[in-house]
Amino acid sequence: MSNRWGTVALSGVVALVAGFGGAALYHATGMGDAQTRNFLVANPDILPEMADALQRQDAEKRLAEAGDGVMQPFAGAVLGNPEGSKTLVEFSDYNCGYCRLARDHVDAVIAADPEVRVVVREWPIFEGSEQPARMALAAAKQGKFAEFHDALFAQDSRDDAAIARAGAVAGLDMERALSDAAGQDISVELANNQALAQQLGFGGTPSWVAGGQAFEGAVGQERLAEALDAAPDDGA
Repeated sequence: MSNRWGTVALSGVVALVAGFGGAALYHATGMGDAQTRNFLVANPDILPEMADALQRQDAEKRLAEAGDGVMQPFAGAVLGNPEGSKTLVEFSDYNCGYCRLARDHVDAVIAADPEVRVVVREWPIFEGSEQPARMALAAAKQGKFAEFHDALFAQDSRDDAAIARAGAVAGLDMERALSDAAGQDISVELANNQALAQQLGFGGTPSWVAGGQAFEGAVGQERLAEALDAAPDDGA
C-alpha cells in the first residue's frame, strides 16, 4: 500500500468516522479518535473496505437526491426490453472508446436476461459528439433508437457521413430526423442528462446506475449484472 493511498484512505475513513456510520462505530467500540487511528494503523487491510463503503454511501445519497427521474428515458431511447423489470441506466457518448467497448457488455447482459431494459442517457462530452447524440434521440422519436445506436457505433467515425450511413442502416426518415434533432425537446434532454451526470458525481463515460448504485467505467458484463441483481425488480 503506498503512502498516498494510505493517506487518502485514512482521510476517507476519518470522514466516515465523523458521520453516522462512524458515530455508530464509536459508540459500539468506545474508541476515541486516538484509539480509532491506532486501530486502523494496526489493521491497514480495512482501509480500502472502509473507503469503498464511504464511496457507496456517497453514491447512494446522490442517487436519492436525483430521484426517480434518472431511471426515466427519453421516449424510445431504450435497449433491451422496454417493459423490463430491471433497469440499467447508461450515460454514453458515441465518441467514447470505452462506451464502444461497453456496448458488447450491455448486449451480453440483455441477451442473458429478458427482464433487462437499458435506459441510454445521451451525454455528449467529447468534441463532435452533440450531433450524433441529437440524431440518436431523433431516431428514438421514429422508434428506431436501437438500430441507429448500434449502426453508429459500428462506424469508424461519427461525422455527418457516418451519421448518414447509420441512418440508412436504421431505416430513418433522414429529413425528419435532421429536423427533430434540432428540436427543443432534445435540447432539454441533453441539458437534463448533463445536470444528472453532475449531480451523480460522474466524471466521464460510460457511467451507470443500477440496483441503487452509481458507478463509472467499462466495468464488464459481470459487474453490470451484479448491480442489476442487487435490487428488487423495479417494475419499470
